[in-house]
Amino acid sequence: MKGEKSKTGYYFAVSVVGSYLILFVVNYQLFKKALVSSWLIFTQIYYVFIIMFILMVLIDYLVSPKKLKKYLGENSGILGWVTAISTGIISTGPIYMWYPLLNDLKKSGMKNSLISVFLYNRAIKLPLIPVMLHYFSMGYIIVLMLVMVVASIVQGNLIELLMKDGKGLRKL
Repeated sequence: MKGEKSKTGYYFAVSVVGSYLILFVVNYQLFKKALVSSWLIFTQIYYVFIIMFILMVLIDYLVSPKKLKKYLGENSGILGWVTAISTGIISTGPIYMWYPLLNDLKKSGMKNSLISVFLYNRAIKLPLIPVMLHYFSMGYIIVLMLVMVVASIVQGNLIELLMKDGKGLRKL
């Protein structure tokens, strides 16, 4: 259904409100406890949501596919790696929506390694950092993200090696 907006967010919001209403009727004390707990978590992380929202709006406004093609070509060097890592991290939405853009970029000369790095770094979700902060330490989050970025570079180089010049897995 091209052009049709997903109603998933709406359904999720309705289910959360519905759950709270059912809990209100069934067990008022638990409802109160859940509401207070949710409010306390929100007061600890709301500022990060605001920062992430502003960053996502700025990125959507400033970054276009044409600009990306310039930085992800065959001779992109370190800038291509940094662009693939950072755009992978900040990308949002379902992964299948990115496949047509990645296909266009590939046809325009984007390296397989950079596609791999982009896809790998989509696992780093900036909007989830506030929730991670609630459960884990900042040190843990930083180490996890660094390991993921380094692993994406290793994976990207392996992909490039395996797909190079008709050798390796490309024949499959």
